[in-house]
Amino acid sequence: MSLAEARGRPLEDDSVQEGPNTGKILGAIWALLIFNTLATQGVSALIPVPRPVTQALTMSAVGIAFALALLANPRLKVRPSAFLMLLSLLLVASFASSVRMESGIGSLFRCARLGLFTGTLWLISPWMNGSMRFVRQHIGVLTVLLATVAVGLVISPGSAMPELNDGRLTGVLWPLTPTQIGQYAAIAAGLAVLLWITKLTDARSVALVGGPAVVLLVLTHTRTATLGLVVGLVIAMSSMWLTSARARRTFAWGIAVAGIAAGLLGPLLQTWILRGQDSENFGNLTGRAKVWERLLDEPRTWFEEVFGTGLSNKSFDGLPIDNSWLAVYHEQGYLGVTIVALFLITLVVVAVSRPPSPQRACALFLITYCLAASYTEAGLGDASPYLLHLAVAAGLLTSPGQRAGYLDPQRTGS
Repeated sequence: MSLAEARGRPLEDDSVQEGPNTGKILGAIWALLIFNTLATQGVSALIPVPRPVTQALTMSAVGIAFALALLANPRLKVRPSAFLMLLSLLLVASFASSVRMESGIGSLFRCARLGLFTGTLWLISPWMNGSMRFVRQHIGVLTVLLATVAVGLVISPGSAMPELNDGRLTGVLWPLTPTQIGQYAAIAAGLAVLLWITKLTDARSVALVGGPAVVLLVLTHTRTATLGLVVGLVIAMSSMWLTSARARRTFAWGIAVAGIAAGLLGPLLQTWILRGQDSENFGNLTGRAKVWERLLDEPRTWFEEVFGTGLSNKSFDGLPIDNSWLAVYHEQGYLGVTIVALFLITLVVVAVSRPPSPQRACALFLITYCLAASYTEAGLGDASPYLLHLAVAAGLLTSPGQRAGYLDPQRTGS
């Protein structure tokens, strides 16, 4: 997707040296970080690959990303931010809860992964300077993932939309679940629309990226991603209400189209939302509420209340937790919940305090989406796409006057 340079981007920080290949290296790092967060189970791919192999590929991706980050930033310059500091504190809390290995030795591997993930974000933080660089890279990588889903749908529509999965779109070239595809589609479409509203890209680019993304989102029947997309765009456009006539027109047209669609396609929309579920199943969120009740009723020691049981695969009694707050409470205790709440509150406060701009609008969209999805999706407490969305938002909200500094071990110890 061809995107114009952000107007009014902050002056380049003269403490950051960027070589001729730095942009390519940063793009590769971001792609590897997203690849590291992909699922390795849940659906059947056209070419069956053993789960240990897919796990090894995704786990090694974060190590390669860290090595490339060291290559791009050999002098260890970092740009401190409240988000990265709190994320580092969450890593410490995760290690404290995982070292007892109540969830198995896999807890320590997940801590190591989160450590490399966080370290990589620190190393690329000098380039997270309020520019739109990582927004463009985020859209680009997500678009490639969605393209693989579309190719799989064309090659084998029966496998991509299996009856066993209620006909919801899945990834068959790589085992992507409907909820993952819905998330990627919603984020790519939302950011593309915002770049068009802020005149940082043209309508053709939005049609090529946002149009197919919305189609794939509809085919996944993912209600959470759809809600996050709508609410995120409403909040983002509201932030530009006084400064952007295009935002006001787009908002008005969106309300009109939604009203017409509700009137003409009401029964069809209701069928799409219910996904064939009865009122009881819909009311307990496809069984999620039952898992949540059992998790909250589980007896815990004081240590487990404060620090949790350690990083796991976000499940309880073999069933997915599917709630970020309860997953963090289960794995990192009240301490983890407090840290996650703090970095979300910090991002919201900083975003609200910034003047209207494309950076602020995109950041508000990403933060709102993550908040909306946190109720029915897990991921805010571990290496995940949600933390990458928030990292992009934090980079967009960086103060232009904030410079990167050295992380010198010798100076630190002196």
